[in-house]
Amino acid sequence: MHISTSRLQVQLLFQSSEFHNSVSHIQVSALLSVYEYCFRSSNQRCYSCGVMNNNHKMVGGSSNKTSSAERQKQKSIASVRKPVSMQSSFDGDRHGGAEVGSKQGVKSSALDYSHFISLPLAIHPQLVDKLVNFQNSILGLHDNSSNKASTSSSKQKTSSLSELGIDKSIFIKPKTFHLTVLMLKLWNKERVDAAVKIFEGIAGEIMDALDGRSVSIKLKGLDCMKGSFAKARVLYAPVEVVGGEDRLLRACKVITEAFTKGGLVLEKDVKQTLKLHATVMNVRHRKRTKMTNQYDSFDARGVMEKYGSEDWGRYLIREVHLSQRFVFDEDGYYHCCASIPLPHNVHKCMKWFCI
Repeated sequence: MHISTSRLQVQLLFQSSEFHNSVSHIQVSALLSVYEYCFRSSNQRCYSCGVMNNNHKMVGGSSNKTSSAERQKQKSIASVRKPVSMQSSFDGDRHGGAEVGSKQGVKSSALDYSHFISLPLAIHPQLVDKLVNFQNSILGLHDNSSNKASTSSSKQKTSSLSELGIDKSIFIKPKTFHLTVLMLKLWNKERVDAAVKIFEGIAGEIMDALDGRSVSIKLKGLDCMKGSFAKARVLYAPVEVVGGEDRLLRACKVITEAFTKGGLVLEKDVKQTLKLHATVMNVRHRKRTKMTNQYDSFDARGVMEKYGSEDWGRYLIREVHLSQRFVFDEDGYYHCCASIPLPHNVHKCMKWFCI
């Protein structure tokens, strides 16, 4: 199959209403990112889906070739938006020596984020239960919804929620609840290997930043990220670090600086100031429908009235993960590529996972 024909077919699929009805904005973005990477990366195998783009051939297709002029034109286009260098050279520095990009802050706007550094909160069952109850309360889901009265009330509630731009898809899945430290774009094996090596190299520095002591956080109330509660896009629980933020922020800074030095952080992300927060609702997760366009936000005033002062509890930060987006482990949390246990028990060893 000729690459341009395949590309057209995939684009038509992504644009079809049947396809968008079953996936969210983020999932579409991820699929497009992977496909665009496979299309532009000449003579390289895509780590995500195993496609070889060699003289514009695809696995399982015919050996049709384009003209030299057309290949030159496509090469020029690819050079403009091609991801950062895929070469990893480990020079043995204290951060694993992973100089993947030519600059400390790299540019790669064509691809979506594939991985991130997370502080898992879903490991606390009581917090997961609170989030489930929060979602069920807002959505009007109750155990006694089988009787006629409850069913009628539930339908009326659903209609009202729709007008507010609220549906189940915009709630964060309780089993993935976390704090984000840093977003990463690791769409090939070389970059994933480089990230793991960097992560492994800073375990001691993270412990030093925490003074070898455990760290706990409090989650209380809700707030929106930019905008107003009437037209909210992201609703989150503010984070208060017990005993002050210094130690946890120092540990986060160690992580960010190491990955920046390794060439795995975008320039725009390097310049951002970290604000730890626990997202509970995000419109980017909304499932696409024919009516999606008018719901680029939701009315959170009713949610704030009921949960604006909610005490979500105090929780120990037990570990830090190099997590993979769009892939989940058996416990429901994002796939763990590597994990560093933080001080909270006798055994302070590192656990590593195969990629």
